[in-house]
Amino acid sequence: MPPELLAERLSRVQSEIADASRAANRDPVSVTTIVVTKFHPASLVRDLASLGVRDFGESRHQEAQAKVAELADLDATWNFVGQLQSKKARQVKAYANVLHSVDRESLVDALGDGGEVRDAFIQVNLTGEEHRGGVLPTNLDALVERVAASTGLRLIGLMTVAPLHGEARAAFARLRELSERVRETVPGASALSMGMSGDFREAILEGATHLRIGTAITGNRPIQG
Repeated sequence: MPPELLAERLSRVQSEIADASRAANRDPVSVTTIVVTKFHPASLVRDLASLGVRDFGESRHQEAQAKVAELADLDATWNFVGQLQSKKARQVKAYANVLHSVDRESLVDALGDGGEVRDAFIQVNLTGEEHRGGVLPTNLDALVERVAASTGLRLIGLMTVAPLHGEARAAFARLRELSERVRETVPGASALSMGMSGDFREAILEGATHLRIGTAITGNRPIQG
């Protein structure tokens, strides 16, 4: 993507985020925009970094590992936003600063207590579709306790993906309600990772602190061979 077009798209999204924040009586600074760069080359990440972006999201381990290594000179925060395999957990933890998809006790165990402490979101499944990942709300309390007891993870909040069919804002409101319950156990776990390119305005209105935005900024993913 030409740098000038990338800058234009980024500016447009930032303006929309600011408008939505004001509509929610919130300071736009309270919202972190994670630009999801999976399937895009390292050169695009560099272009985004030159425009002031510091938070990037990846969801495929092999691609992310190589990209982070290539861009080690950047002052960047790397967010792993995809489903995380237990067998790859420690490798991902080695380079990802924030993990957005902790969703089962076996994964907490796989991430282990060794190495650096990583910020973590618990992913909540509000659709009942198993392939989308996430812990069911009925099992959330037990997982919160497990993550809180880990010395290798710092629970900072909850994450969800809005249903493909249904009202996104209703799902975000539900996550906010669950967050209030979680904070009774872990007071500092107040962050909400929710909202993507098509629904980030609704997410901001329901209190999102972290948005995961890809195509609205980066355009369509390159065709994979």
